[in-house]
Amino acid sequence: MVTAALTGLVSCQSGGDTADDRPRAAPSASTAAPASSPAGDGTGDGTGGTAEGRLAGKVVVIDPGHNPGNFRHTAEINRLVDVGTHRKECDTTGTAAADGATEAAFTRDVSQRLRVLLEREGAKVVLTHEAGARAYGPCIDERARIGNEAKADAVVSVHADGSAVGHRGFHVILPGKVSSGAADTTAIVAPSRTLGERIADAFALSTGARRANYLGGGTGLQVRTDLGGLNLSTVPKVFIECGNMADPEDAALLAAADWRQKAAQGLAAGIGDFLRPPV
Repeated sequence: MVTAALTGLVSCQSGGDTADDRPRAAPSASTAAPASSPAGDGTGDGTGGTAEGRLAGKVVVIDPGHNPGNFRHTAEINRLVDVGTHRKECDTTGTAAADGATEAAFTRDVSQRLRVLLEREGAKVVLTHEAGARAYGPCIDERARIGNEAKADAVVSVHADGSAVGHRGFHVILPGKVSSGAADTTAIVAPSRTLGERIADAFALSTGARRANYLGGGTGLQVRTDLGGLNLSTVPKVFIECGNMADPEDAALLAAADWRQKAAQGLAAGIGDFLRPPV
């Protein structure tokens, strides 16, 4: 989720909710799995189970970070919007790997793969934006509103970081306690933490990825109060930074189709664990 001013890269740890304004095509591995394509071994649901319909009646909103078209709409995405505690840019372009593969292409691919798995389990899945559906955005306040209006049981915003070479691993961002203006996370802090913990455990197991070695004290969890997508949410929501695109080893993983499928499977398993508490 590294954000870049349109003149250069800036780490998302600086608080962005952007990458080269001339992103090149991502490697062929970034091609999204079509909605009808199999996941896992083809005999189960791709998350370790075989039963279908276990998420029937549940609503999951998937929020692919950024939009591949954002770099063409700098004026629009730089417009400030109210995120409850302050005003910030509507959206950002996201980060990119050294070879030009973009975060926006990565998040869209993984999100589409995740949708396949969740729908296979019977969930109703809403994406905040679809390929070709809109030229840029949506803005971060609208992303939150989509989850709220869907009355989602869980919302996951999919990202990749752009920190520094040597910074490796994934982390899950949780909402902190905020109550100011339009933002009030009081009711979602606890369930969002549970969602984040379930996702972190399942993601690590599915992908074999380490929890970030550069923040979170090795837990893979980080609490933030500056992200409008979390501050404006009224339903359980987390962000996941699936890896660091600025590190060549992490970037190689993020570019691989089989790793992306494992990432989607880990996310689906974590969401499922959150929505299907033990009986």
